[in-house]
Amino acid sequence: MASVHKENLTDLLVRAIAPGVVVWGAIVGFGLLITGPLTGLSKDEESVNKTLASDRTPTWNQITMLWSHVGNTEYVIAVCILISLILLWRTRDWLFSIVPVIAISLQATIFVLATLVVGRPRPTVPHLDPAPPTSSYPSGHVGASTALYLSLALLAARIERTWLRVLTTVVCLALPLLVTFARLYRGMHHVTDVSVGMLNGIACALLAWGWWRFTSRRKVTDRARAAVS
Repeated sequence: MASVHKENLTDLLVRAIAPGVVVWGAIVGFGLLITGPLTGLSKDEESVNKTLASDRTPTWNQITMLWSHVGNTEYVIAVCILISLILLWRTRDWLFSIVPVIAISLQATIFVLATLVVGRPRPTVPHLDPAPPTSSYPSGHVGASTALYLSLALLAARIERTWLRVLTTVVCLALPLLVTFARLYRGMHHVTDVSVGMLNGIACALLAWGWWRFTSRRKVTDRARAAVS
């Protein structure tokens, strides 16, 4: 049993954490470009934020507040823990159940370390949300919601009932898009902030999913070999 756990951890290091370091490097590299040689891009991007800010209404302020909260750290962690426990209860497969945990943990690590290096200011428009201590680049709200809900959409492929599988997938894919619009509308991020945040979430969800697929295939292979021997 100990050797199996060691193999799983080794696979996690090789197939998720190590590629995550590469993702972090790419995100930081691009961030240093847009805060350095490509600073002019920030000025061009702000036209989007200013347009959205000028079109704000009380109704949309309330709607986007709810959408923005979907990406809040406390909500992402709570949903992740709840869904993971439900998956463990239903499947009895702890590797399958922790895929969302790995996805959001990897995303959060990359996000926090990237903001420490890049330190990009937020758009110069009125902010409708309290500004977290992290910088504007990349968007943690978008990254976290994308990592969580994309990983859940991938796991939803195992749902047998077609209508439930389709509904779950559509909802999971839609939520990060709503968070993305909300963060732009509420003046918290530039376009590149949310774009890179989403790419970070996508990468982390796929890395976590890929790790599970590899470990599950190896488990099947090991059982087949044991049966033959």
